[in-house]
Order: sequence, then structure tokens, then C-alpha cells
Amino acid sequence: MKGNVVVLFCVLPLVLGQQKTYSWDGPGQTLAPDPINPCLTDQESCGCCVMQKKKWQLQQYLNSSMNVLEDSLAKAQNTLKNIRDNRVAFSVGLTDKRRCIGPVKLPINVVYQSIFINIGEAYNSTNGVFTVPRSGVYNLAFTVFSDAGSPGAPLAVCASIRKNGVALAALREIYDQDQEDQATAVLLAQLSVGDRITISLQAGCWLCDDQNHYNTFSGFLLYATE
Repeated sequence: MKGNVVVLFCVLPLVLGQQKTYSWDGPGQTLAPDPINPCLTDQESCGCCVMQKKKWQLQQYLNSSMNVLEDSLAKAQNTLKNIRDNRVAFSVGLTDKRRCIGPVKLPINVVYQSIFINIGEAYNSTNGVFTVPRSGVYNLAFTVFSDAGSPGAPLAVCASIRKNGVALAALREIYDQDQEDQATAVLLAQLSVGDRITISLQAGCWLCDDQNHYNTFSGFLLYATE
């Protein structure tokens, strides 16, 4: 009996000295002591363990949220860049003072010298050419006005909008029953980079303008196709 007692007392400290540790999510799994976060393996620090787990969950949620926000910001910045790159618009008037062009013997390009807006600097006020900077669908418009000068005098106002020298649309009025005439054309056109858009004054016709800007030429990019 004494021998058994001696053996029991010898073994008991060994048994009691073996302290098992368990993970928070897997009871029965033995974990090595964590020197950085000892509370994760200390069963007497259950409160600390819960706090640490919540902290990790919050960190994971925060990191995930930040990644989503960064992706959204990158997409927004890219969209804004595309919008800025696609900003193409111009609107010009013929002149700022009393002036008539024509009549002409051969068609000529109308050079509009009064610039209202020229975003993208694609319109050239020296030669009257709008050079397409980005391929896409454009809204184009032009208004022509002429003054016969006196009642009963013949009136001829006729012009066309052209892409690379080929007419897209035209306005024409040859009449002697009134002194003034004005007309407007608006159209959509799919254009490519480098296309040249001009307003052509036709043979035998003329345009008159002053500071009121009766003759205008405008265009802007609706959306890019490349």
C-alpha cells in the first residue's frame, strides 16, 4: 500500500504539470504558447482571448473595407480621367464687327474668328478647320445668315458642312422677296481622329454678320468610340 502511495505521489506532479492549451475555435486542439499574444493560449485569460478575437475580426473587416474603398476610388479616378480626356467642345462666331463674306466665284472655307469656347483646342481660327481629336459620335451645328443690303436686291445664302471635303449637310436660300434670311442645321456624325470638319460658302453666295453673331459653328463630343 505504501509503495502504491509513493508511486501515486510521484506520478501526480507529472500529470498536474502537463497543462494543455486549446484554441478558441477548436476545443481539444493543443496550441504552442504564443510569446507575442500569450492570452490566446492562457485559458485563465478568456476575456482577453475574446477581445483579441474581436480585434482580429475588426481588423479583417477594416482591411476588407479599405480594399473595397481603394478599388472604388481607383475606378472613380479612372472614370474622371476618361471624362476629362473626352472633353471636346467648340462654338465660334463669324466676326465681332460688321462684315460680309462673298459673293464668291468658287467655294471657300468660312473662317470663324470669334471664339466662344474651344475646349481641347481642336478648332483652328486661322483656317476655320475643326480637326477631330478623338474618334466618336459628335453633335455638329451651324447657322448661316445673310443680308441683301436693300429691299428688292437678290439674296443668296448657301453653305454646307463638310467632312474631309465631302458635304454632310447644306443650307440654301436664293431669293429676292426679302432682305434677310437665316437657317440652321443640326446633325450627329460618327467621326474619326484626324477628320477635318469645315463650313463651306458656296459659289455666288455670301454671309453677313456683326457683333450679334448671326453666323455660328459649333460641335462637341457626345461619346468616344475608341
